[in-house]
Amino acid sequence: MRVPTSIVFLSIFVILSTCMSSIQCEKGKLDQEDLKSQKFPSCAACKLLINSFKKGFEKTSRGKFEGGDSAWEEDKLGSYSRSEIRLIEIQENLCKDVERGQVQCQSLAEELESQIEEWWFKHQDTHPDIHDYICIEKTERCCPKDHYGPNCTQCPGYPDNICNNNGKCKGAGTRKGSGDCFCEKGYLGDICSECAPGYYESYKDKKTLLCSACHAACDGPCRGAGPKDCAKCAAGWYMIESKGCFDIDECLKNDICPGNQFCVNKEGSYVCLACDKACNGCTGDGPDMCIKCTENYHKEDNLCTNSDFLGRKKQENLARYLTYFGLCVATCIIFQRNVYVASVIGLLVAVYISVSEYMIAHSNVQDTTANMDILGSA
Repeated sequence: MRVPTSIVFLSIFVILSTCMSSIQCEKGKLDQEDLKSQKFPSCAACKLLINSFKKGFEKTSRGKFEGGDSAWEEDKLGSYSRSEIRLIEIQENLCKDVERGQVQCQSLAEELESQIEEWWFKHQDTHPDIHDYICIEKTERCCPKDHYGPNCTQCPGYPDNICNNNGKCKGAGTRKGSGDCFCEKGYLGDICSECAPGYYESYKDKKTLLCSACHAACDGPCRGAGPKDCAKCAAGWYMIESKGCFDIDECLKNDICPGNQFCVNKEGSYVCLACDKACNGCTGDGPDMCIKCTENYHKEDNLCTNSDFLGRKKQENLARYLTYFGLCVATCIIFQRNVYVASVIGLLVAVYISVSEYMIAHSNVQDTTANMDILGSA
Protein backbone atom coordinates (compact mmCIF):
# COMPACT_ATOMS: atom_id res chain seq x y z
CA MET A 1 0.00 0.00 0.00
CA ARG A 2 1.39 3.46 -0.92
CA VAL A 3 2.07 5.84 1.97
CA PRO A 4 -0.57 8.46 0.90
CA THR A 5 -3.28 5.78 1.10
CA SER A 6 -2.15 4.89 4.64
CA ILE A 7 -2.43 8.55 5.65
CA VAL A 8 -5.98 8.72 4.31
CA PHE A 9 -6.97 5.62 6.29
CA LEU A 10 -5.28 7.00 9.41
CA SER A 11 -7.26 10.26 9.13
CA ILE A 12 -10.53 8.35 8.78
CA PHE A 13 -9.56 6.19 11.76
CA VAL A 14 -8.96 9.23 14.00
CA ILE A 15 -12.29 10.83 13.04
CA LEU A 16 -14.22 7.60 13.62
CA SER A 17 -12.56 6.94 16.99
CA THR A 18 -13.56 10.37 18.35
CA CYS A 19 -17.21 10.11 17.23
CA MET A 20 -17.97 6.42 17.64
CA SER A 21 -18.65 6.25 21.39
CA SER A 22 -21.29 9.01 21.61
CA ILE A 23 -23.05 7.99 18.39
CA GLN A 24 -23.30 4.33 19.37
CA CYS A 25 -24.61 5.15 22.85
CA GLU A 26 -27.42 7.30 21.43
CA LYS A 27 -28.22 4.77 18.72
CA GLY A 28 -28.30 1.97 21.29
CA LYS A 29 -30.83 3.84 23.43
CA LEU A 30 -33.08 4.54 20.45
CA ASP A 31 -32.90 0.95 19.23
CA GLN A 32 -33.78 -0.36 22.69
CA GLU A 33 -36.83 1.90 22.96
CA ASP A 34 -37.97 0.89 19.48
CA LEU A 35 -37.72 -2.79 20.42
CA LYS A 36 -39.73 -2.28 23.61
CA SER A 37 -42.46 -0.41 21.70
CA GLN A 38 -42.73 -3.03 18.94
CA LYS A 39 -46.24 -4.46 18.52
CA PHE A 40 -47.16 -8.03 17.58
CA PRO A 41 -50.38 -9.60 16.26
CA SER A 42 -52.95 -10.66 18.83
CA CYS A 43 -51.92 -14.32 19.10
CA ALA A 44 -48.18 -13.60 19.08
CA ALA A 45 -48.62 -11.00 21.85
CA CYS A 46 -50.51 -13.52 23.99
CA LYS A 47 -47.78 -16.13 23.45
CA LEU A 48 -45.16 -13.55 24.45
CA LEU A 49 -46.97 -12.86 27.72
CA ILE A 50 -47.53 -16.54 28.52
CA ASN A 51 -43.90 -17.41 27.74
CA SER A 52 -42.80 -14.74 30.20
CA PHE A 53 -45.23 -16.17 32.77
CA LYS A 54 -43.84 -19.68 32.24
CA LYS A 55 -40.28 -18.43 32.77
CA GLY A 56 -41.37 -16.90 36.07
CA PHE A 57 -43.18 -20.14 36.93
CA GLU A 58 -39.96 -22.06 36.31
CA LYS A 59 -37.81 -19.64 38.35
CA THR A 60 -40.07 -19.99 41.38
CA SER A 61 -40.50 -23.76 41.05
CA ARG A 62 -38.10 -24.46 43.94
CA GLY A 63 -39.24 -21.60 46.10
CA LYS A 64 -40.76 -21.75 49.55
CA PHE A 65 -42.21 -19.46 52.23
CA GLU A 66 -39.67 -17.02 53.63
CA GLY A 67 -40.65 -17.46 57.30
CA GLY A 68 -38.49 -19.20 59.88
CA ASP A 69 -40.63 -22.33 60.10
CA SER A 70 -41.47 -23.18 56.49
CA ALA A 71 -42.96 -26.58 57.45
CA TRP A 72 -45.45 -24.88 59.81
CA GLU A 73 -46.30 -22.30 57.14
CA GLU A 74 -46.87 -25.01 54.54
CA ASP A 75 -49.23 -26.78 56.94
CA LYS A 76 -51.17 -23.66 57.97
CA LEU A 77 -51.04 -21.54 54.83
CA GLY A 78 -51.09 -24.25 52.18
CA SER A 79 -48.59 -25.29 49.52
CA TYR A 80 -46.28 -22.56 48.22
CA SER A 81 -46.45 -24.06 44.73
CA ARG A 82 -50.04 -22.79 44.29
CA SER A 83 -50.01 -19.94 46.77
CA GLU A 84 -50.95 -16.35 46.15
CA ILE A 85 -47.46 -15.34 47.26
CA ARG A 86 -45.88 -17.29 44.43
CA LEU A 87 -48.34 -15.83 41.90
CA ILE A 88 -47.49 -12.31 43.06
CA GLU A 89 -43.78 -13.03 42.70
CA ILE A 90 -44.35 -14.19 39.12
CA GLN A 91 -46.57 -11.23 38.25
CA GLU A 92 -44.11 -8.69 39.68
CA ASN A 93 -41.49 -9.79 37.14
CA LEU A 94 -43.88 -10.42 34.28
CA CYS A 95 -42.59 -9.07 30.92
CA LYS A 96 -39.31 -7.79 32.42
CA ASP A 97 -37.43 -10.45 30.45
CA VAL A 98 -39.08 -9.34 27.17
CA GLU A 99 -36.91 -7.21 24.86
CA ARG A 100 -39.19 -6.91 21.83
CA GLY A 101 -42.75 -5.82 22.57
CA GLN A 102 -42.32 -5.21 26.31
CA VAL A 103 -44.82 -2.32 26.40
CA GLN A 104 -47.51 -4.40 24.68
CA CYS A 105 -46.75 -7.35 26.96
CA GLN A 106 -47.19 -5.23 30.12
CA SER A 107 -50.45 -3.77 28.83
CA LEU A 108 -51.80 -7.24 28.04
CA ALA A 109 -50.71 -8.52 31.47
CA GLU A 110 -52.92 -5.88 33.12
CA GLU A 111 -55.81 -6.71 30.79
CA LEU A 112 -55.64 -10.46 31.49
CA GLU A 113 -54.76 -10.30 35.17
CA SER A 114 -58.13 -11.67 36.33
CA GLN A 115 -58.05 -14.58 33.84
CA ILE A 116 -54.52 -15.50 34.96
CA GLU A 117 -55.61 -15.48 38.61
CA GLU A 118 -58.67 -17.58 37.75
CA TRP A 119 -56.43 -20.19 36.06
CA TRP A 120 -53.99 -20.13 38.97
CA PHE A 121 -56.52 -20.78 41.69
CA LYS A 122 -59.18 -22.86 39.88
CA HIS A 123 -58.02 -24.48 36.64
CA GLN A 124 -54.43 -25.69 36.95
CA ASP A 125 -55.58 -29.31 37.23
CA THR A 126 -58.10 -29.25 34.37
CA HIS A 127 -55.94 -27.04 32.08
CA PRO A 128 -52.25 -27.75 32.84
CA ASP A 129 -51.10 -25.53 29.95
CA ILE A 130 -51.88 -21.89 30.73
CA HIS A 131 -51.46 -21.00 27.05
CA ASP A 132 -54.34 -23.24 26.04
CA TYR A 133 -56.56 -21.79 28.78
CA ILE A 134 -55.76 -18.09 28.31
CA CYS A 135 -54.83 -17.65 24.64
CA ILE A 136 -57.11 -20.27 23.06
CA GLU A 137 -60.11 -20.86 25.32
CA LYS A 138 -60.71 -17.64 27.30
CA THR A 139 -59.50 -14.83 25.00
CA GLU A 140 -59.78 -16.67 21.66
CA ARG A 141 -56.60 -15.00 20.42
CA CYS A 142 -55.00 -18.25 19.18
CA CYS A 143 -55.99 -21.65 17.81
CA PRO A 144 -54.69 -25.10 18.74
CA LYS A 145 -51.71 -26.41 16.79
CA ASP A 146 -52.43 -27.05 13.09
CA HIS A 147 -55.73 -25.14 13.19
CA TYR A 148 -56.41 -21.73 11.65
CA GLY A 149 -58.97 -18.97 11.18
CA PRO A 150 -61.81 -17.53 13.29
CA ASN A 151 -63.34 -20.98 13.87
CA CYS A 152 -60.02 -22.82 14.32
CA THR A 153 -60.50 -25.01 11.24
CA GLN A 154 -58.19 -28.00 10.79
CA CYS A 155 -55.27 -27.53 8.38
CA PRO A 156 -55.14 -29.72 5.22
CA GLY A 157 -53.87 -33.19 6.08
CA TYR A 158 -54.59 -32.87 9.82
CA PRO A 159 -53.42 -34.44 12.10
CA ASP A 160 -50.19 -36.12 10.89
CA ASN A 161 -49.80 -35.15 7.23
CA ILE A 162 -50.10 -31.35 7.18
CA CYS A 163 -49.53 -30.13 3.61
CA ASN A 164 -48.13 -33.57 2.78
CA ASN A 165 -45.30 -32.75 5.26
CA ASN A 166 -43.76 -30.59 2.52
CA GLY A 167 -45.17 -27.20 3.49
CA LYS A 168 -46.77 -25.06 6.16
CA CYS A 169 -50.42 -24.20 6.78
CA LYS A 170 -50.95 -20.44 6.49
CA GLY A 171 -52.24 -19.07 9.79
CA ALA A 172 -51.69 -22.29 11.74
CA GLY A 173 -52.11 -21.71 15.47
CA THR A 174 -53.77 -18.29 15.00
CA ARG A 175 -57.26 -16.91 14.36
CA LYS A 176 -56.08 -15.58 11.01
CA GLY A 177 -54.81 -17.07 7.75
CA SER A 178 -56.39 -18.93 4.85
CA GLY A 179 -55.22 -22.43 5.71
CA ASP A 180 -53.63 -22.74 2.26
CA CYS A 181 -50.37 -24.65 2.04
CA PHE A 182 -47.17 -22.66 1.64
CA CYS A 183 -44.97 -25.27 -0.04
CA GLU A 184 -41.27 -25.71 0.60
CA LYS A 185 -38.81 -25.19 -2.25
CA GLY A 186 -39.18 -27.95 -4.85
CA TYR A 187 -42.87 -28.66 -4.19
CA LEU A 188 -46.17 -27.32 -5.53
CA GLY A 189 -49.91 -28.10 -5.60
CA ASP A 190 -52.77 -27.36 -3.22
CA ILE A 191 -51.31 -29.72 -0.62
CA CYS A 192 -47.68 -29.75 -1.85
CA SER A 193 -48.13 -33.16 -3.46
CA GLU A 194 -46.21 -32.50 -6.70
CA CYS A 195 -42.62 -31.76 -7.68
CA ALA A 196 -41.92 -28.26 -9.00
CA PRO A 197 -40.19 -27.70 -12.37
CA GLY A 198 -36.48 -28.39 -12.04
CA TYR A 199 -37.10 -31.14 -9.46
CA TYR A 200 -37.72 -34.86 -9.81
CA GLU A 201 -39.50 -37.46 -7.70
CA SER A 202 -36.69 -39.26 -5.86
CA TYR A 203 -38.96 -41.10 -3.39
CA LYS A 204 -42.69 -41.62 -2.88
CA ASP A 205 -44.98 -43.79 -0.81
CA LYS A 206 -48.50 -43.36 0.60
CA LYS A 207 -47.47 -40.64 3.05
CA THR A 208 -44.15 -39.32 1.79
CA LEU A 209 -43.03 -37.47 -1.32
CA LEU A 210 -39.40 -36.44 -1.71
CA CYS A 211 -38.44 -34.09 -4.55
CA SER A 212 -34.77 -33.46 -5.35
CA ALA A 213 -33.19 -30.82 -7.56
CA CYS A 214 -32.24 -31.65 -11.12
CA HIS A 215 -28.62 -31.29 -12.21
CA ALA A 216 -27.45 -27.77 -13.13
CA ALA A 217 -27.17 -28.96 -16.76
CA CYS A 218 -30.95 -29.36 -17.02
CA ASP A 219 -33.35 -26.73 -18.33
CA GLY A 220 -36.72 -27.71 -16.86
CA PRO A 221 -37.82 -31.27 -15.99
CA CYS A 222 -35.58 -34.28 -15.54
CA ARG A 223 -35.84 -38.00 -14.79
CA GLY A 224 -33.04 -38.25 -12.23
CA ALA A 225 -30.08 -36.62 -10.55
CA GLY A 226 -27.39 -36.56 -13.28
CA PRO A 227 -26.86 -34.58 -16.51
CA LYS A 228 -27.82 -37.68 -18.51
CA ASP A 229 -31.36 -37.44 -17.07
CA CYS A 230 -32.15 -33.98 -18.47
CA ALA A 231 -35.05 -33.59 -20.88
CA LYS A 232 -33.40 -30.43 -22.21
CA CYS A 233 -29.96 -28.86 -21.69
CA ALA A 234 -29.51 -25.45 -20.09
CA ALA A 235 -27.43 -22.68 -21.67
CA GLY A 236 -23.73 -23.54 -21.62
CA TRP A 237 -24.43 -27.26 -22.13
CA TYR A 238 -25.05 -29.37 -25.24
CA MET A 239 -26.95 -32.62 -25.68
CA ILE A 240 -25.42 -35.87 -26.91
CA GLU A 241 -28.13 -38.37 -27.71
CA SER A 242 -28.36 -41.26 -25.21
CA LYS A 243 -25.52 -39.70 -23.15
CA GLY A 244 -27.09 -36.51 -21.84
CA CYS A 245 -25.78 -32.97 -21.38
CA PHE A 246 -22.10 -32.02 -21.56
CA ASP A 247 -20.42 -28.76 -20.63
CA ILE A 248 -19.42 -26.36 -23.42
CA ASP A 249 -15.84 -25.11 -22.99
CA GLU A 250 -16.29 -21.49 -24.05
CA CYS A 251 -12.59 -20.80 -23.47
CA LEU A 252 -11.74 -22.73 -26.66
CA LYS A 253 -13.16 -19.84 -28.65
CA ASN A 254 -10.73 -17.14 -29.74
CA ASP A 255 -10.90 -13.67 -28.18
CA ILE A 256 -13.82 -14.54 -25.93
CA CYS A 257 -12.43 -12.30 -23.17
CA PRO A 258 -11.86 -8.57 -23.86
CA GLY A 259 -8.68 -6.62 -23.23
CA ASN A 260 -5.94 -7.83 -20.92
CA GLN A 261 -7.92 -10.80 -19.51
CA PHE A 262 -7.90 -14.59 -19.67
CA CYS A 263 -10.72 -17.15 -19.72
CA VAL A 264 -11.53 -19.73 -17.02
CA ASN A 265 -14.13 -22.36 -17.89
CA LYS A 266 -16.89 -23.26 -15.40
CA GLU A 267 -19.72 -25.77 -15.57
CA GLY A 268 -22.26 -24.19 -17.88
CA SER A 269 -20.39 -20.90 -18.10
CA TYR A 270 -17.05 -19.12 -17.96
CA VAL A 271 -15.40 -16.11 -16.32
CA CYS A 272 -12.85 -13.57 -17.54
CA LEU A 273 -10.13 -12.64 -15.06
CA ALA A 274 -7.60 -9.82 -15.28
CA CYS A 275 -4.06 -10.70 -16.29
CA ASP A 276 -1.19 -9.98 -13.93
CA LYS A 277 -0.10 -6.31 -14.00
CA ALA A 278 3.19 -7.41 -15.55
CA CYS A 279 1.43 -8.86 -18.59
CA ASN A 280 0.34 -7.46 -21.91
CA GLY A 281 -1.91 -10.38 -22.78
CA CYS A 282 -1.79 -13.74 -20.99
CA THR A 283 -2.98 -17.34 -21.00
CA GLY A 284 -3.50 -17.62 -17.24
CA ASP A 285 -2.87 -16.08 -13.84
CA GLY A 286 0.56 -14.90 -12.78
CA PRO A 287 3.62 -13.20 -14.32
CA ASP A 288 4.80 -16.54 -15.70
CA MET A 289 1.70 -16.78 -17.95
CA CYS A 290 2.30 -13.56 -19.89
CA ILE A 291 2.26 -13.56 -23.70
CA LYS A 292 4.22 -10.30 -23.59
CA CYS A 293 5.52 -8.14 -20.76
CA THR A 294 3.98 -4.74 -20.22
CA GLU A 295 5.98 -1.50 -20.20
CA ASN A 296 8.80 -1.30 -17.58
CA TYR A 297 8.79 -5.12 -17.24
CA HIS A 298 11.07 -7.62 -18.92
CA LYS A 299 11.20 -11.42 -19.17
CA GLU A 300 13.66 -13.26 -16.99
CA ASP A 301 13.46 -17.08 -16.77
CA ASN A 302 10.02 -16.90 -18.43
CA LEU A 303 8.86 -14.44 -15.72
CA CYS A 304 7.98 -10.77 -16.26
CA THR A 305 9.71 -8.70 -13.55
CA ASN A 306 10.37 -5.05 -12.70
CA SER A 307 13.96 -4.31 -11.74
CA ASP A 308 12.96 -1.28 -9.64
CA PHE A 309 10.45 -3.30 -7.60
CA LEU A 310 12.62 -4.62 -4.75
CA GLY A 311 13.85 -1.28 -3.44
CA ARG A 312 10.43 0.33 -3.68
CA LYS A 313 8.77 -2.61 -1.95
CA LYS A 314 11.11 -2.39 1.03
CA GLN A 315 10.30 1.31 1.52
CA GLU A 316 6.56 0.68 1.29
CA ASN A 317 6.68 -2.18 3.79
CA LEU A 318 8.78 -0.15 6.23
CA ALA A 319 6.32 2.79 6.11
CA ARG A 320 3.35 0.47 6.51
CA TYR A 321 4.74 -1.40 9.53
CA LEU A 322 5.81 1.85 11.22
CA THR A 323 2.24 3.13 10.82
CA TYR A 324 0.88 -0.05 12.45
CA PHE A 325 3.41 0.23 15.28
CA GLY A 326 2.43 3.86 15.93
CA LEU A 327 -1.24 2.98 16.14
CA CYS A 328 -0.56 0.17 18.61
CA VAL A 329 1.59 2.44 20.82
CA ALA A 330 -1.15 5.11 20.82
CA THR A 331 -3.71 2.49 21.85
CA CYS A 332 -1.51 1.33 24.75
CA ILE A 333 -1.13 4.92 26.00
CA ILE A 334 -4.90 5.50 25.88
CA PHE A 335 -5.47 2.16 27.66
CA GLN A 336 -3.77 3.53 30.79
CA ARG A 337 -6.32 6.36 30.93
CA ASN A 338 -9.60 4.84 29.70
CA VAL A 339 -10.05 1.09 29.19
CA TYR A 340 -13.39 1.45 27.33
CA VAL A 341 -12.14 4.01 24.82
CA ALA A 342 -8.93 2.04 24.35
CA SER A 343 -10.96 -1.09 23.61
CA VAL A 344 -12.93 0.71 20.92
CA ILE A 345 -9.81 2.23 19.41
CA GLY A 346 -7.98 -1.09 19.63
CA LEU A 347 -10.80 -2.71 17.66
CA LEU A 348 -10.59 0.02 15.02
CA VAL A 349 -6.81 -0.47 14.82
CA ALA A 350 -7.29 -4.19 14.25
CA VAL A 351 -9.89 -3.51 11.55
CA TYR A 352 -7.65 -0.91 9.89
CA ILE A 353 -4.67 -3.27 9.80
CA SER A 354 -6.80 -6.14 8.51
CA VAL A 355 -8.36 -4.02 5.75
CA SER A 356 -4.97 -2.61 4.78
CA GLU A 357 -3.39 -6.04 4.46
CA TYR A 358 -6.41 -7.34 2.59
CA MET A 359 -6.21 -4.50 0.08
CA ILE A 360 -2.51 -5.15 -0.41
CA ALA A 361 -3.10 -8.85 -0.97
CA HIS A 362 -5.95 -8.27 -3.45
CA SER A 363 -4.74 -5.27 -5.42
CA ASN A 364 -2.11 -4.44 -7.97
CA VAL A 365 0.25 -3.38 -5.18
CA GLN A 366 1.17 -7.06 -4.93
CA ASP A 367 3.76 -7.17 -7.63
CA THR A 368 5.00 -10.04 -9.69
CA THR A 369 7.52 -11.10 -7.08
CA ALA A 370 6.85 -12.60 -3.67
CA ASN A 371 6.13 -10.02 -0.94
CA MET A 372 9.29 -8.78 0.74
CA ASP A 373 9.65 -8.13 4.45
CA ILE A 374 11.35 -5.02 5.69
CA LEU A 375 14.68 -6.79 5.99
CA GLY A 376 14.67 -7.92 2.40
CA SER A 377 14.52 -11.43 0.94
CA ALA A 378 15.43 -14.48 3.03
